[in-house]
Amino acid sequence: MRVLAGALGDCVHVAGVHHFLALAERLGHEVRFTGPATDPEAWADMAREYRPDVIGVSYRLTPENGRRALQDFWAVMQAAGLDDLTFFFGGTPPVAAVAREMGIFAAVFDGSEPPSAVLQALQGGADSEAETSVPPQTVLARIRWKAPYPLLRHHFGIPAETIEPTVEGITRISGTGVLDVISLGADQDAQENLFHPDLQRPARRGAGGVPFRTEEDLARLYAASRCGNFPLMRSYSGTADLLRYAELLERTIHNAWCATSLFWFNAMDGRGPQSLEASIGSHQALMAWHGARDIAVEGNEPYHWGMRDAPDVISVAVSYLYAHNAYKAGVRDYITTYMFESPPLLSNRMDLAKALAQIQMAERFAGPDFRIWRQTRTGLLSYPVDVARARAHLAQSIYLQMALQPAIVHVVGYCEADHAATAEEVIESATMAQHVIATALEGQPSMTHDPRVAERANALVREADVLIDAIRSLGGGTAADPLSDPATLARAVTTGLLDAPQLQHNPFARGEIRTRAIDGAMVAVDAHGRVVSEAERTGSLLVT
Repeated sequence: MRVLAGALGDCVHVAGVHHFLALAERLGHEVRFTGPATDPEAWADMAREYRPDVIGVSYRLTPENGRRALQDFWAVMQAAGLDDLTFFFGGTPPVAAVAREMGIFAAVFDGSEPPSAVLQALQGGADSEAETSVPPQTVLARIRWKAPYPLLRHHFGIPAETIEPTVEGITRISGTGVLDVISLGADQDAQENLFHPDLQRPARRGAGGVPFRTEEDLARLYAASRCGNFPLMRSYSGTADLLRYAELLERTIHNAWCATSLFWFNAMDGRGPQSLEASIGSHQALMAWHGARDIAVEGNEPYHWGMRDAPDVISVAVSYLYAHNAYKAGVRDYITTYMFESPPLLSNRMDLAKALAQIQMAERFAGPDFRIWRQTRTGLLSYPVDVARARAHLAQSIYLQMALQPAIVHVVGYCEADHAATAEEVIESATMAQHVIATALEGQPSMTHDPRVAERANALVREADVLIDAIRSLGGGTAADPLSDPATLARAVTTGLLDAPQLQHNPFARGEIRTRAIDGAMVAVDAHGRVVSEAERTGSLLVT
């Protein structure tokens, strides 16, 4: 594609034009600059000679002068027979408003739009109906459409007696176009007892999220998102009646992807009625259900261990276990989630090393029939309560996450240490994330090449392999594949191979492991604070 761009009339401000042309050139387009203060006749002469596919016009002076300049420009374009070309406009918000009124520009940029908007326009995402065009409505198509910018996702569900505040908020968020994915934050009864009204407790209605209770509620929530940039919608899986719940989500909100676990959302963590072993089998069946329908599956398994102060090696090992189970279940597109600052005591260096080790383990299974898409997020428990510090934390966390080149960034609102994000706080948090992401994509230093990061990542992989071998040995002779056998995986927890300090007095787990943050890494230690290797730790557990 050929792109011709410059500043119109008496406007000499060309910095924005240069950025626009540089981006077009990076995308492989042929570009030409008209220069500053280009009069309409000169535009016409260059357009006739160059025959561009897109003409980018910039004007950054007063709106009154801009209106006259644009009217003169358009009259010349029409007289020259060039009005059938595609025109973009860039300028200050007041002049951009004038440009929109004229109705001649396929896309108008005033600096308030996300950085990815110009890129999408140059990739063919904008046309004469740019402001009402609908972006791709499947997660994989949307990832490819928006690249190299990752999709932005945020939880949203207002704790209230009704769904009305959430409906209104979804409409507001969608209208701004800041998110690609809205994740419904459901209250506990919606997630656990949706199909069992007799078990629902009126006193906890809305506790923890939006209290949807019917198919009609979900349909209304989805309908609220059908505006703006038409974000995808998704929700976490149910913790009971998993397949029935999955079918309902797919039918009503066109669930963008499934999120499930192996060891959690059951009686072990109090989030569901099933036993540990039974829920492992149910999660596997849920993966297979979505795999058979070519719906992507997200594994939220590893960070649940980190949130409970498990050593880093356990989070790394279960990254392998979940990928193994998703692969065996027939999942074709696997979204791996890397929650940073989980636990919050991790240093940036050791946090990144842990994520790289998880990537090494999970992506052993990657191939044409098992595509892996990286999703990153800020640690849910890591935010300071102080608002100014929380905003800073959001920014630094996302900048670190960008080292993984994620396909999806799960934005966690800066206010989460105090309360669930309102629509305005979601919009603000996502806008901050957009700026950080654009900065990183302009040329972030390669933090993954830090020698100490690589050393720690490789050590974690070696230790995780020891733990995986120990789990495999539990099912030796009794299971064809111990690493996907629910009974063996449950025994990995009951024997203490998979354990976390916060699981003390748990009916399924031991909660006996001791951990400590040393040099920014979370490691297993003995009663005297000495670091314990996985060979030593697992050996003692298997003997007993």
